[in-house]
Amino acid sequence: MAEKRMAEKRKISLVLADVDGTLVTEEKVLTKRAQHAVGALRDAGIRFAITSGRPPRGMAMLFDALKLDTPIAGFNGGLFVYRDLTILEEKTVPPEVARQAVDLMRQHDLDVWVYSGNDWLISKVGAPHVAREAWTVKFEPKVVADIGEHLQQVAKIVGVSDDLDRVRRCEADAQAAFGQHATATRSQPYYLDVTNKNANKGAVVDYLSQHLGVPAAEIATIGDQQNDVLMFERSGLSIAMGNASDEVKAQAKAVTDSYNDEGFAKAMERFVLGPIGLAA
Repeated sequence: MAEKRMAEKRKISLVLADVDGTLVTEEKVLTKRAQHAVGALRDAGIRFAITSGRPPRGMAMLFDALKLDTPIAGFNGGLFVYRDLTILEEKTVPPEVARQAVDLMRQHDLDVWVYSGNDWLISKVGAPHVAREAWTVKFEPKVVADIGEHLQQVAKIVGVSDDLDRVRRCEADAQAAFGQHATATRSQPYYLDVTNKNANKGAVVDYLSQHLGVPAAEIATIGDQQNDVLMFERSGLSIAMGNASDEVKAQAKAVTDSYNDEGFAKAMERFVLGPIGLAA
């Protein structure tokens, strides 16, 4: 089905990949096949970049494995760094918007996390997803008495709940409340991310296009969540993972297999390196 939707060959000079749900498996493993696919891109003269709602520090385990030489976009584009974590550009949430976001999340009974600089701040030890997130990003959060006292230099605020309808409703209310003052979108069904209005994955495409001198039409993007649709809309080739929702799949130009079935590697082989894609 995906191949029928892509009738013409296109030149691809850069691939931009989401991390969780896309580049790594459900168990957060970078498979050998995925690693080899990135190497094959490099051999074909196609550059590779990653973006995630994770802090850049939480992606560091991928830098050497993938031999990254492009800017890393953490916090959905709120922070761009080199692989040594030197900051290239930072976009923070205005303190008044951050306070509104925290209040709104609390009204919806979501746990609240705050990312400030290289720090991950929480107020509840043992809250849902904290242990899993710490295992994923390979560093521990700092526990603070009041999140509201740490909103001066915030890269991202996260509302967390396993009540997925509650997270969805909070997302809708946040988008209505903040309008053009902040970006509010779910990076996972249980995570609502609030970032600077110019910190979103669509803006990551724009930044890399300008920074690396690659036309947006020559950028391929791949992801699995609703927040990845913004980068789909800005790139020449968009690929949804097999584990994405039907809504996300409908907004991509191609669909690959699941993240637990080498979907990322298969997409690179089939749509970028294969007969449909055309190396720079």
